[in-house]
Amino acid sequence: MTTISQTAGRTLRPSSSGGFFSALAHGVTALFDRLERRSAVKTLNELDDRALRDIGITRSQIEDAVYGQFKAELSRYL
Repeated sequence: MTTISQTAGRTLRPSSSGGFFSALAHGVTALFDRLERRSAVKTLNELDDRALRDIGITRSQIEDAVYGQFKAELSRYL
């Protein structure tokens, strides 16, 4: 009687570990992007209203400007 191994015809999938590392790299990149944006919001919040007006935003528009959620009237100034 002959037995055939079910794994004999299969190859290892390097993409499975590559997918993990790709997801990990994406997560790390997203984390650093988030930290950088939080730092930018903090820095802009430390500015006075005159300095914010000089760069074309108001205090209420800081997070929109940092996170890229521009409104039509804001985008023409930037």
